[in-house]
Amino acid sequence: MSEAPRDAETDEELEELLRFLRDARGFDFTGYKRSSLGRRIRKRMSDVGIDSYADYRDQLETNADEFNALFNTILINVTSIFRDSDAWTYLQREVIPELLAQLGPEDDIRVWSAGCSSGEEAYSLAIMFAEALGLQEALNRVKIYGTDVDDEALRDARTGLYPAKALESLSQELRERYFEQNGSQFSFRSDLRRRVIFGRHDITRDAPISRLDLLVCRNALMYFNVEAQTQIVDRFHFALREGGFLFLGKAEMLLNDADRFDVISMRQRIFRRRPGNAQAPYQPAPVKLRASMGSEMQNMARTRQLRDLILDASPGAALAVDTEGMVVLINSHARVQFGLTANDIGRPFQDLEISYRPVELRSLIDQATHERRSLRVNGAERRVGDEIQFYDILVQPLVGTGGLPAATNITFTDVTVATQLKAEVKRVREDLETAYEELQSTNEELETTNEELQSSIEELETTNEELQSTNEELETTNEELQSGNEELETMNEEMRIRSEELDETRAFLEGVLGSVAAAVVVLDKGLSVKSWNRGAAELWGLRQDEVIEELFFGLDFGLPTNQLREAVDECLKTRKRSAPVVIDAVNRLGRSITCTVTCSSFDGHRGGVVLLMEEERSNGAP
Repeated sequence: MSEAPRDAETDEELEELLRFLRDARGFDFTGYKRSSLGRRIRKRMSDVGIDSYADYRDQLETNADEFNALFNTILINVTSIFRDSDAWTYLQREVIPELLAQLGPEDDIRVWSAGCSSGEEAYSLAIMFAEALGLQEALNRVKIYGTDVDDEALRDARTGLYPAKALESLSQELRERYFEQNGSQFSFRSDLRRRVIFGRHDITRDAPISRLDLLVCRNALMYFNVEAQTQIVDRFHFALREGGFLFLGKAEMLLNDADRFDVISMRQRIFRRRPGNAQAPYQPAPVKLRASMGSEMQNMARTRQLRDLILDASPGAALAVDTEGMVVLINSHARVQFGLTANDIGRPFQDLEISYRPVELRSLIDQATHERRSLRVNGAERRVGDEIQFYDILVQPLVGTGGLPAATNITFTDVTVATQLKAEVKRVREDLETAYEELQSTNEELETTNEELQSSIEELETTNEELQSTNEELETTNEELQSGNEELETMNEEMRIRSEELDETRAFLEGVLGSVAAAVVVLDKGLSVKSWNRGAAELWGLRQDEVIEELFFGLDFGLPTNQLREAVDECLKTRKRSAPVVIDAVNRLGRSITCTVTCSSFDGHRGGVVLLMEEERSNGAP
């Protein structure tokens, strides 16, 4: 088989694997660049010893835990507090003051950290706004949303716990102000932590968070192909308010969006949304009604009157909005509870306070119409003076003739009493209520294709895109190398600890051998001297450095070593201790002595013998 068909077959197997991941677990990686994605998947396949994508799919089907291991390999979570400090310094000194100047002194500040990984970026934003506004004002005004597709990373982010190494980029002053030591780790301060909301969100599929003042998405776009990047930037444009700021990673740019974003700093990859309405990704088709005869109109009028009476008699507040965004119905409970009047019928829904308070209903209406399913919001909070009310909200799309969207019905059920009772019983769950305050806005359709440019401009853009792709590949490789470097640092630390333990053991054994009064000599299997203790040096007059690695039977000292060869060979062969051998010898002082030598087997990893030499002293010896 030639290389081309084999490559095509491999590419098709990869696409099959990606479709399986999307259908089986809901993770859609089809928008990722195939070069980096294939490399990460093959790395995981190599770790488990599998060569083909088809075999690896079988592994995923039979081992559910392998999904988590694969996702952790694909989703490279390389991040830190204030990563790329120059870019963050520019954002804090140049952009944040301009952002705050655009807002009123009491306006909320809405920030989204997309692809936040384990939360360091979101907490960096919290620190930055607290430093710019003051802690108390930041607690009152700033709301930060941190999202990612990696559930495991989000769990780490919600804890707010980080090792000391992760905070090295912070000054001592900022560390003491915003982090508290918790054992061997540091936890982000709890009051500011409540202003950071973490949740799972896929920027390629899910509707974006809306009305943002600042959107941070650093080193995430570079993993996607051009089509996916275009869709994501469309969503980001829809999410930002006019004049809102977009902060990207150093390997990411907006090449074809000069009509929608102004460049604040190309070097630091900071852009500002230009004025102009962002189009929703889909436009519901209006319902066309046929004119009817006079009698039919009278029947319809009576029917409409009965319908209005029935709606007014219903126990909850309700209103309806047509496909053009106009209010077409308000029942009596809605008029009483939300201060609406009959004159509000026919007005644009977005002009009414109920459209965004207690929750953002416009995005819910678009989402329900697009997905053709009912959406529910439980426990939405509404303040009326000093009073707090809670509502369960149901958004129901209504379908007309031909299956086209006709209108959207919104009902409000007052659950104030039940919610207050639950709050009294479980006060510790109050923080979770904020998760219901923000709902996702609508998915955007792809905008129309760009007009054809002059041939010279097209060539320049092609060159820029190729350079951008190369730059993104280098950044991806750099992050992979950084991840591998951290693993090597961990291994080096373990080796250093093992080396210290080995040095301690060696020192201990040398101390033991040195404290033995008798002469102790250790030989390896080749009969070279491996150890020569102090007792041997004092008995025979040879220092340890003179004999180490020398053949024992080639040494010239007062002991006739040839008389020991038989005992040493027998000990090496049988691996048993030999009977003592008594030999006449001459010590370092030149005195004739009788030396008793015992051979013992040495059970080291290479084998050997230990010779214990003791001088026999006569009874009259001093």
